[in-house]
Amino acid sequence: MQNSRSKAKLIEGHIGKTLTKMTIAMTLGMVGMVAFNLVDTFFVGKLGTDQLAALSFTFPVVLVVSSIALGLGFGASAVISRAIGEGDNHKVQRLTTDSLLLSFLIVFGFVLIGQFTIEPLFKALGATASILPYIKTYMRIWYLGMPFVVVPMVGNNAIRATGDAKTPSIIMLVAVCVNTVLDPLFIFGIGPFPELGIKGAAIATIISRFTTFSVALWVLTKREKMISYKIPKISEIIDSWKKVLFIGVPIAGARVIIPITIGIITRMVSAYGITAVAGFGVASRIEFFSLAVIHALASVFGPFIGQNIGANKYDRVHTAINISHRFTILWEIVIWLLLIFLRNPIAGIFNKDPQVISTIALYLTIVPLSYTLQGIFILSTTALNVMHKPLQAACLTIFQMFILYIPLAVLGSRLFGLTGIFAAVALSYIISGIISRVVLLKYFRSELV
Repeated sequence: MQNSRSKAKLIEGHIGKTLTKMTIAMTLGMVGMVAFNLVDTFFVGKLGTDQLAALSFTFPVVLVVSSIALGLGFGASAVISRAIGEGDNHKVQRLTTDSLLLSFLIVFGFVLIGQFTIEPLFKALGATASILPYIKTYMRIWYLGMPFVVVPMVGNNAIRATGDAKTPSIIMLVAVCVNTVLDPLFIFGIGPFPELGIKGAAIATIISRFTTFSVALWVLTKREKMISYKIPKISEIIDSWKKVLFIGVPIAGARVIIPITIGIITRMVSAYGITAVAGFGVASRIEFFSLAVIHALASVFGPFIGQNIGANKYDRVHTAINISHRFTILWEIVIWLLLIFLRNPIAGIFNKDPQVISTIALYLTIVPLSYTLQGIFILSTTALNVMHKPLQAACLTIFQMFILYIPLAVLGSRLFGLTGIFAAVALSYIISGIISRVVLLKYFRSELV
């Protein structure tokens, strides 16, 4: 492997241009990742409202697994980027290799637990007898393919720690292309392919994820040479795991709170009927798409801060925080305007049921302006994690979801019905976004003392 200091690409140069260049590259992949879910939603929506509702019920569970993977990946990226900034070759290889091994071990446990808890879990989420068979069909296959979902996320974060945002984006786009081609073939039985319905969507997902698994491992092994084949001492592996988990566990825990909350809210929404659940599921995916650029910026924000803290360049970190927050506000105002004017046509793309369209349009009328401050929340918690303040970041997420979102949703549902639930989303984003910036700046100043 080349000298790790030479991999530290982010400690010099124009800050705005560096972040812009990396964010553009990462946005392609992030949009692709969100598009991955939208493609599934689009094709499954053609099967009927029950199938679309079934996919909506699986969304919180899929997000839980993704949250754990992202937590591990971000923990790995944070410690690897610092090691790169310090110029420690051996540490970079050890941390990368041990992070991937850790993700394998964790995912194995989830596969076993997941297969035996499908029915009780989704009944608890409010799934009805007519929808459960579709959920079982989808999740049994999806759980078996979990290693191909989790490990590439950790691997891509390791690649991103070097300052390379382009390669992970390409890897994700490849998965989207494969999924887009395979979805209609397996779902509708085009040509020689059997008609498998929602089962076909799960199979297409796993095959496409396997491509990201293969490519990410090849890049880390052959190109970046960040994988170590030397047999280490057990103490070295445990030391690596401690470093990754110190940051990764609070992040994963905080991120898991989000889908748990979505699951609770989905249960509330189910009281208003299957069409409301289907509409809420689609709206949630559109929200992820609307925040894709900010998630992309957050993904490159971590390595940027990590390398510069490792090199003791705190002035660059402070400038990056201010630039990214200003950009977030301007960008999400543009997104809000687009969604306000195009909410009905966008809703009609996914389902033709008037009630489903009405639910999606209602959400897109109330919530999107608050994405300005939700974007700041995402960036602020990302920065806190890289600054080795994961507990503070986790507390902010707990505050947003359990102190604001759920209580406000319960109150809003009683007073204003579905409209009140969606208003709770917007209020929780606004309040927590403001508080997160205040907390970030407080801890950043304490780093300088």
